[in-house]
Amino acid sequence: MGYRLSKIYTRTGDKGETGLGDGRRVSKDHPRIEAIGEIDSLNSQLGLLLAGLAKAGLDEVREVLAPCQHRLFDLGGQLAMPGYQALKATEVERLEAAIDQWNDELGPLKNFILPSGSTLVAQAHVCRSLARSAERRCQQLNHVEPLDEVLLAYINRLSDVLFDAARIIGRRQGVPEVLWQATDLQ
Repeated sequence: MGYRLSKIYTRTGDKGETGLGDGRRVSKDHPRIEAIGEIDSLNSQLGLLLAGLAKAGLDEVREVLAPCQHRLFDLGGQLAMPGYQALKATEVERLEAAIDQWNDELGPLKNFILPSGSTLVAQAHVCRSLARSAERRCQQLNHVEPLDEVLLAYINRLSDVLFDAARIIGRRQGVPEVLWQATDLQ
């Protein structure tokens, strides 16, 4: 494979537009670009989580989440090139299998939990919340320009697997979940 980028700057976006893979130019605040940006933010934060998991020796969680970084890049490419389909339903199924396995171990939640407990637990929740934000941006775009169902299912399931990953990380670290405490209004 040859070089993908020969120059980092092109000056073509200086007036607030960017190019899509199909040749169209759109505003940098177009719903498609907003969705791509949220996917990129999530991917960057996921990279930070993966680095922490590697350092902590949490390979089981890392093995589930590491492919997600590649799939997020695929998803960004799919958004940048309307009509191109990179994600396959097997990726959604892979996430569902991990969720099912972790849920069997974790059991049902009896209370709401806070995104806290350890740095890695909190980072997993940062990724989860960014996945939800990316999902909202993709749904906004979907209302304007219909998106592939697999793409929408994947980003939805990714936030679910990140929630369970946060809980499994805490369990593996021996860190208790921080339970939400309601305000006493009496």
